[in-house]
Amino acid sequence: MATEKVKVTINGMEVEADKGAVLIDVCKENAENIPSFCYYKDLEPQASCRMCLVRIEKMPKLQTSCTIKVTDGMQVTTRSAEIEKAQRAMGEFLLANHPLDCPVCDRGGECELQEVIFDWGDVEERFTERKNAQPEKYLSPIVANDPQRCILCKRCTRVCDEWMGEEAIEAGNRGVNTVIGTYGGWLDCSQCGNCIEVCPTGTLLDGVYRHETRPWELSNTVTTDTYSSDGMQLCLGARGDYVHRIVARDRYVNGLNGEFLDVKARFAHEFINHRDRIKTPLIRYSKGGKLIPSTWDNALNFIAKRLKTAESKIGVIASPRLTNESIFTLKRFATDVAGTDNFAIADRYSLAPFFNNLSAPLGTHKQIRHAKTIVLIGGEPEEEQTFTGKQIRMAVRNGGANFIVVNEREIRLRRTASQFIHLNRHSYDAFAVAFADSMNSDLADSMGIEVAEFDQMLQTIGQSEGDVMILVGGDLSENAQAAIAAAAGRYASESRNVFLQPLAPYNNSVGARDMMPDAKSVEEVARNSNALLIGGSLQDPRVLEGKDFVVVQEMFETETTAYADVILPAASFAEMDGTYTNNTGFVQRVRKAIEPQHQSKPDWMITSLIAKEFGVDFAYNYSATAVFKAIADGVPAYAGLRYPDLKDESRPVQVKHEVVQNPNVQATLESLKNSVATSPSGGKDTGTPYIGHKLHRLTVMTSKTPQFHLLAHGNPKPANLLVAPLEQFKINGSVEPIVEMESAEVGVLDRE
Repeated sequence: MATEKVKVTINGMEVEADKGAVLIDVCKENAENIPSFCYYKDLEPQASCRMCLVRIEKMPKLQTSCTIKVTDGMQVTTRSAEIEKAQRAMGEFLLANHPLDCPVCDRGGECELQEVIFDWGDVEERFTERKNAQPEKYLSPIVANDPQRCILCKRCTRVCDEWMGEEAIEAGNRGVNTVIGTYGGWLDCSQCGNCIEVCPTGTLLDGVYRHETRPWELSNTVTTDTYSSDGMQLCLGARGDYVHRIVARDRYVNGLNGEFLDVKARFAHEFINHRDRIKTPLIRYSKGGKLIPSTWDNALNFIAKRLKTAESKIGVIASPRLTNESIFTLKRFATDVAGTDNFAIADRYSLAPFFNNLSAPLGTHKQIRHAKTIVLIGGEPEEEQTFTGKQIRMAVRNGGANFIVVNEREIRLRRTASQFIHLNRHSYDAFAVAFADSMNSDLADSMGIEVAEFDQMLQTIGQSEGDVMILVGGDLSENAQAAIAAAAGRYASESRNVFLQPLAPYNNSVGARDMMPDAKSVEEVARNSNALLIGGSLQDPRVLEGKDFVVVQEMFETETTAYADVILPAASFAEMDGTYTNNTGFVQRVRKAIEPQHQSKPDWMITSLIAKEFGVDFAYNYSATAVFKAIADGVPAYAGLRYPDLKDESRPVQVKHEVVQNPNVQATLESLKNSVATSPSGGKDTGTPYIGHKLHRLTVMTSKTPQFHLLAHGNPKPANLLVAPLEQFKINGSVEPIVEMESAEVGVLDRE
């Protein structure tokens, strides 16, 4: 539905704007820059900084443009002596307690207060009274706080509440004594760091990056998150070949997620330059023997000789963490070099049943934000697809969306829901049958709900006019996902659009399925192979037991590499060009920020070099662009795409997955009904999972950031908040307070 337009005159120039738009946004969109601190688009207006003052005709005094909605015929003045005087006075008040030591502040050079005062403030300070100075401290292992720099814009408290739904950080006291802090002085939250990102000053700081370098010394590269399937866009800040920080600051990147990131995307980047990276090819010349460093030429020659043996039945497995280019090249190795269809994706589950029965198009995160009704079936977005979780909260809070949660657990997002359907354990199959076929009392008993609850959900969907989003979690069986994907299209009408979104587990789970749509299971590939080429690591590497020859491309030694005869050092996402495809079907660029560490190479390049040893040239010429062209030529949904089409993060490109008209899932439904009949459900799973139970889990990559060890062990509060928590705890498989330490023990944590 088209938005009604109105005419607004700004400084004598007539412009057109959406009716009800916020005046400050309309001004900025029309090149009239208005200073502000407390205003943040799509957050509840605060109007506390008083910097965005404007004169509006027929109004008796200056107005805050962040609280005014435009109307037809509005006459606005943003520049005048009166306005300038008021802004200078407000700037002076904001600096009354603020230290004027920008050169030693971590935010110096990209501080909004610094920039606004230079442009709109005064050149001298008249306040000579003693400032309310307070010592710097830590609010958590990764959030540092310099309270004397706070200007009380309260952006941090609002994003914590509205974006995250955690309310972990709040304002205390009153008047000049107001401070931003948290209950007990310690943040017990998901540690997303969004409060740091939106802070306009150096009040809240990145405890991982703090004091490492100055922002103007960093080269900034826009790329895509390597953890979540949401495809959050971010900026890698590197100096030389060392990545120092990750931000989503709007001055560097304008991605689909705005300035939102989660704890892993923002802070868990120290694996990139970690000392444990595999530095050179390693060969195990005999089973159970030691890994011996080798040259690339020797390793590639050794691999080719072993794989060329007549008895070799080659299998290929790709991790869903790899780029589209790497997964596509691994598949080409299987089909063009080994001459086999024996390839698999090492994902938690297969997305093929969902996409093969897609009866409605994939919905975007923007559509979630503006949806009329959102149905979340399974999953836990607040822990695994955090940007999706944020968009749901904003849709409910600011958009008035209906939100229905169907889950076997009392997840935190249920608190936002207008309806929570609490299923019995192991009863998603029963729900899928009811959703795709028909509801009855037996299915209701199996689910542990009343038929009326299910009917209420259907009534809410049926009364919705606009977009309906159906999100499907990975805790449903593959058959249940297929049935729901096939049934979703039936709920659409002339006044109602239905969209689907799979809550895929990894950053490129959707892309992996696109590159290998006919992939087999890992177990089947392992069973049919005695030699394997593996990109990344497996969910359960025990399937490699007894194999004659295993080649693994990895960044670190893992449980999978323990079975490897050859390990080849793979580059990280910061060291290569490529693409990921997120859970909404957007193809997003991964860009090279630093040179590959040590002797590592991108996975697609490693695979193509092995192919060359077999006499097969993929004609990539060491160019990721050529690989993506091959994808566009070989994968129908990506037809015609090129890297230049993906350069603008503000206009992402969505691949068009085929929507199946009236998919036949009768056999799937029969299988689900049989499952319901033969596998009785359990009782109710009560109790809300604690914050961070998945986000803070130690993995191969997150464990390389020392602060994650503290988070994974319950985020203990140190005895002294003025000293870095890492200096107060030992991390050696557990987290223990340091009571007495010799001077030589101070460096117990190597923060490399």
